[in-house]
Amino acid sequence: MIHVEISNRQQALPVDRRLLRRAVRAVLTGEGIADAEVSLAIVDDPTIRDLHRRYLGLDDPTDVLSFVLERTETWLEGEVIVSADTARTAAPRYGCSPAEELLRYVIHGTLHLAGYRDDTPRERATMRAGERRYLAAMR
Repeated sequence: MIHVEISNRQQALPVDRRLLRRAVRAVLTGEGIADAEVSLAIVDDPTIRDLHRRYLGLDDPTDVLSFVLERTETWLEGEVIVSADTARTAAPRYGCSPAEELLRYVIHGTLHLAGYRDDTPRERATMRAGERRYLAAMR
């Protein structure tokens, strides 16, 4: 069973909790993970900037942070933190709505929990393909 706890700590965007929960479950199930506990936090830029600085040493806001807390062959526990402010700002650049951009961040962060990386061009291409696949599944 995949349990998704959602915390909405921002006011920039309305949040469709059912859709975001469904996206996390779709990604994990699609990547072969059947048992998980995921905490999803939707925050503002000052909050994600503070977390980015505290945990990764980078002093700027970012779109998404992911943390695997525990991973075994049969269990995953993790956190995904996404910025609604960044989604609202970036959406026009990508020709989508802020809600769709936020959904992309949730999918991206969940793919990280599932083991995807995006450090190299090849990994980024694989990550983008996964994002597109799961975004299409949410429509």
